[in-house]
Amino acid sequence: MTTMITLQKQVTERFGAWIDGTHIAFDELTVEVKAAYLRELCLSLRDEDVFDFKLLVDVCGVDYLHYGLDDWETASATDSGFGRGTLAVAERKLAARVSRYAVVYHLLSLTHHHRIRLRVNIPEDGALMVDSVINIWPAADWFERETFDLFGILFKGHPDLRRILTDYGFHGHPFRKDFPLIGEVEARYDATLKRVIYEPVSISMRVLEPKVIRHDNRYLKGPEDAS
Repeated sequence: MTTMITLQKQVTERFGAWIDGTHIAFDELTVEVKAAYLRELCLSLRDEDVFDFKLLVDVCGVDYLHYGLDDWETASATDSGFGRGTLAVAERKLAARVSRYAVVYHLLSLTHHHRIRLRVNIPEDGALMVDSVINIWPAADWFERETFDLFGILFKGHPDLRRILTDYGFHGHPFRKDFPLIGEVEARYDATLKRVIYEPVSISMRVLEPKVIRHDNRYLKGPEDAS
């Protein structure tokens, strides 16, 4: 923890004008980065010897829809149980984030054995866009394509921003929390047309039924239970 506190102080003093704040959780430093300064900050974290974050471990998107409000999508939460459902409504609303979407970067310094998490909040009032870091860490290539594919977040300056997990003609972004669980379209191969076609989803929702516990002789206690 002492090491993380030192790193937190160094980051705050060096990049105070470029960040919105820092905090330590699970022995890892999280830095809230202003989107306009993302590239400059990443370059400094990679190139300055005191930081030396040469390795980009991961880039991912986050959708904070309903974050901090309920454990499940409902109009109210019970007063007993697990998780945020045990909190009062006013307390849950305080935990809600200002921006719905964010991009998170995980960096590793092999020299100093430090890990750091950068989070860039993306406002929804315009295009969901943030600068690409592919020219800083080439490993960002597929990570940024995946984030674009699943969350619809654009990376300015990426040379080949295409879908990577879904089909190129796919509509929507499956990791957004308002995306329907059964999807919107389904694909099948049409033997007559000899190509893949897309149609509205025909999956019917299953209704879960209680499991039937049948009579089992292994659990009989005595002759009287056999009747």
